[in-house]
Order: sequence, then C-alpha cells, then structure tokens
Amino acid sequence: MHSAERPPKSRRKTKPRGRHPDRRLTAGFVRTAGPGRYCDGQGLYLYVQPSGARSWVQRLVVHGRRRDIGLGSAQLVRLAEAREKALGNRRMAREGGDPLAERRRLESMPTFADAARRVLEQKRAGWREGRHPQSWWTSLERYAFPRIGARPVSEVTSAEVLDVLTPIWHAKAQTARRVRERVRAVLEWAVAMELRNDNPCDRISSVLGPQQAAVEHMPALPHQDAPAAITKVRESAGAQAPRLAFEFLVLTAARWGEVREAAWSEIDTTAAVWTIPATRMKAKRGHRVPLSCRALEILDAAQTLGEGPLVFPGRRAWPLSEKSLRRLLQRLAVAAVPHGFRSTFRDWAAEETDHRREVIEAALAHMVTNKVEAAYARSDLFERRRRLMDEWAEYLAVAGRATDASRR
Repeated sequence: MHSAERPPKSRRKTKPRGRHPDRRLTAGFVRTAGPGRYCDGQGLYLYVQPSGARSWVQRLVVHGRRRDIGLGSAQLVRLAEAREKALGNRRMAREGGDPLAERRRLESMPTFADAARRVLEQKRAGWREGRHPQSWWTSLERYAFPRIGARPVSEVTSAEVLDVLTPIWHAKAQTARRVRERVRAVLEWAVAMELRNDNPCDRISSVLGPQQAAVEHMPALPHQDAPAAITKVRESAGAQAPRLAFEFLVLTAARWGEVREAAWSEIDTTAAVWTIPATRMKAKRGHRVPLSCRALEILDAAQTLGEGPLVFPGRRAWPLSEKSLRRLLQRLAVAAVPHGFRSTFRDWAAEETDHRREVIEAALAHMVTNKVEAAYARSDLFERRRRLMDEWAEYLAVAGRATDASRR
C-alpha cells in the first residue's frame, strides 16, 4: 500500500513535554494582569475576573480526586504567601492528608474562651461550692482572655501562656497557680478532643521558676479572745441571721459554707445531732456534729428567722452570702476570718484539754492522711467528740462571763 493511503494516526492527549512551570509569575504581573487564568506552577493559579477581582486557586489531587482549593484574594495574599500555602497543601496531600478537611477543622476550631466555657460547663456539676464556677471563670476572664481568649485553642503556645502568667507569678503567687491550673485544664480538654497534640503548660515550670512567697495563714484569734468576739457579735446591730450563724459556727467548729447552707432537714434536736451530707462536705464524706446545749439554744432562736428550709436564711430565703460574715467581723474589728475559728478551736483543744489528737481531728472533719491509720479508723468517735464539744461550749461560756464581769 502506498504510504499516502495509510490512515492518519489518532491524536492522543498528552501532558506538555518538558519541565513543569515553576514560579512563572511575578508580583508586578499579579497586580497588572488582565482577565484570565495564569499558572505559576505547582498547581497554583491566578484567576482574574472581568471585574478586576483577583484570587488564588490551587489545583491538587487529594486521595485520587482533583480538588480546587481557594487560597484567598490576591489583594490580601501576596504571591510569596500563596506559594507557601500551596507548598504546604502539596506536602499534606502527599502525606495522605486532606487540606480542605484541615481547613474546615480550623475554621470550626473553638477559641480558647469558647473552650473554657465548655470546660466550665463540664466541670460545674462536680463542684460543691456554688461560687467556685464564677471564681474559675472570673480569673480566666481577668488574666488569660485578654491575651489568648480570641486565639484558636489549637494555636495557643507556651510563649503565650508565659505572657499570661509571668506578670503575676511572683506578685500574686496563689492566683497565678490557680490561673495556670485552669489554663492547663482548658488545653488538656483540647488535647482530649484531638484539637491539638500537646499541652504547652507542661513545658513552662522551669521557665517560671519557684515561687518564694510565704504561706499565708488565715487570720485567727487566740482561744482566750474567742468569747469576747462572740459577745461583740451577739451585741452588735444588724440582721440576726449572720449573728446567730457566727456563734453556731464557733460552737461547732464547722466551715462557713457548711453553716450558711445548713438545712433544718439535717438537724435532729432530740438527738442533738447535725448530720451534714457528703455532698456539702469538703472530703465528700458525711459528717455528724454533736450539738451542745448552747448550740441548741441558737437553733431555737433561729426558728424565728423564717419558714424556709435553711436554718440561717439570708435575703429572699437564700443562703447567707460568702462574704457576709467576713464583712461583719471586719466592721466589728474582730481580727479573724470565719474559717480562722477552726484554728482557734484546734489550738484550745490541744492546749487546754487531754483529748486525743484523732478525736480533735475528727471534730474538724479532717481526713486521716496515713493510709495504714485510715484503714483502722472506722469509727467517727462520736461520743468522745460530744464530750469535747460540750467542753468547748462550756469554756466559751465561762470565759465569756469572766470577760463580761471584767468589763463591769
């Protein structure tokens, strides 16, 4: 057959031969190019619309499928930035990742403040004190949010956490420790939710250094001055509920939170016992408090405060505020805080009585820290504690009468 009679060869579509274009565009061209699509290389294209709008698009194969990924406006994203983004996407796709899925994940990433709000809601049910959630949130709002609140929780760095803590680490040592633990809790939540791989709080201790601040004990009175304080509060003007609650607190050596939320359903006046449920105890273990005769007299007086469930109701039958008794003591120039009267009781019991240490500690509802000792400490030593609390009430009454006599 003559060569002219041979059928023409079919044309096959093939990729252009030679090197792929790379870094073909220039910054000047990006600014002045007319409408069209222009390839820079590595799958990066500049699209110019008839309106003059310019944008970057990367054409990439992800998991066997072609994807077009927008990289932003050319007016906001410079040529060098677009190339850097395109290179990062190519690397991610080559390693089996999906740049589009990663972008969606980052776009839905909660800020540190959003994550803190979720952690707070998760923890709230397990906290005993109603004021603790507000305190938890306020400390982050004051110290952490101004610096990292708007940051994606996945992007918070150890340097940023140091920026939060350094100004207060020595000046407000206790506050700084609390803020660090709360920031750490938020970032640990992000790790658990697979929003980040590490917790930067784990790397900052050596940089912050040790805190040299001395331990500050809560102000407390010597036991010799406790009767005078009771007399001063009893004779003061103002609402009756906090005055009765104060004397009841001293007589029972209880915590202020336990007293201000005490309910009539917990009181057995016949057996002279106040049973505090585990949900309201610091150690999460129920505690029985023997009531002295004077404590029962206070409860009789408290019957006139209202008909609600609380023994010492505040305004609108709510519990007395956390600071109400502290303000009362400050107004009367009593140099102590409510919690300090537990120390007053502890000092009196150690110095003025022969009661064993474990009886005194049980009266304060302290946990036995020695594991061997705790294994055998099955009794709450209730009857021994009753004798101790009766002696305490008698001491306060006798010393109080002596104080009154000296004033006359």
